[in-house]
Amino acid sequence: MASHKILVIDDSNVIRNMVRDMLPKGNFEVLEAKDGVQGLNLIRQERPNLIMLDFLLPRMSGWEVFQQIQASQELQTIPLVLMSGRKEEVTEKLQEPFEFFEFVQKPFDQKELIDAIKTAMAKAKRRPVAAVASPAGAAAPNGDIQALNEKIARMQAEIDGLKKQMAQILAFIKQKLK
Repeated sequence: MASHKILVIDDSNVIRNMVRDMLPKGNFEVLEAKDGVQGLNLIRQERPNLIMLDFLLPRMSGWEVFQQIQASQELQTIPLVLMSGRKEEVTEKLQEPFEFFEFVQKPFDQKELIDAIKTAMAKAKRRPVAAVASPAGAAAPNGDIQALNEKIARMQAEIDGLKKQMAQILAFIKQKLK
């Protein structure tokens, strides 16, 4: 039985096979997902020891999967390696330096992959363990603040959408009452 589960979430079969082939034999069980939805389901079901996440994915983007991971105190402790052919796509959404995860640019060789995995594991160990409940007035760790800001942004987008729908409904009702 393999001692470590590595989940590779990438829509490219070539990349998934390449990662599998580059890992040392016998030590890893490699799980594969070809889109973000499947990947997130596997993360929750299997609790892998490491996640390798492509940033551009079908059905649910790597960015959305990343946000889901960061929103969960349990999942955010899993070491994470983000992969992309263009680093700009990642840095557009996430500012460097990448504090709690590692980034590897595609295409990568075996040494770059192993180095990224080691760095991701070291970064995950440095992540502060979030308290279950923080006392009133206590400062939240930076990761919590970032997760809350992202949640606020998502909620604001939902509110804006609901306001637009409400305006459309009101306009429709006013038109019918005339």
